Amino acid sequence: MRWSVIDSPIGDLTLAVDETGLCRLHFGATDRPLDADPLLTEAAGQLKAYFAGELQEFTLPLSVRGGSEFERAVWTQLTRIPYGEMQTYGDVAKIVGDIGAARAVGTACNRNPIAIVVPCHRVVGAGGKMVGFGGGIPTKRHLLELEARVTLETLWT
Repeated sequence: MRWSVIDSPIGDLTLAVDETGLCRLHFGATDRPLDADPLLTEAAGQLKAYFAGELQEFTLPLSVRGGSEFERAVWTQLTRIPYGEMQTYGDVAKIVGDIGAARAVGTACNRNPIAIVVPCHRVVGAGGKMVGFGGGIPTKRHLLELEARVTLETLWT
């Protein structure tokens, strides 16, 4: 894997790519050696556009490694949650076929290897409660507020 760290409005983000695509996006910096790579440059550019409110859908090739069949189903569902919208953990559990697995959805979200691009921040607790997020609740709130603001601005223009 090749690694890069980018600065963002929510702090440092660590990106990793392999021969297939983006395989990691984590909150915080890494102590791994950093690399130059065209896909890392593209990912950094798309993330910059996302944070500027100019990009609503990532077009990066992804390389999802690991995860159980259930986790992969959850991660796939996360990519189907539209920009600016949210689903509850229970909603996602129902969609992936296990209505009683809301907590397992939370665990799968926590294990999501490609945060933001695979938008686990769009999953909230029952009643819209801000619960659980690997990047912290303030980061989750920041991402959701960014998307809500851009969605409203798009509707009003």
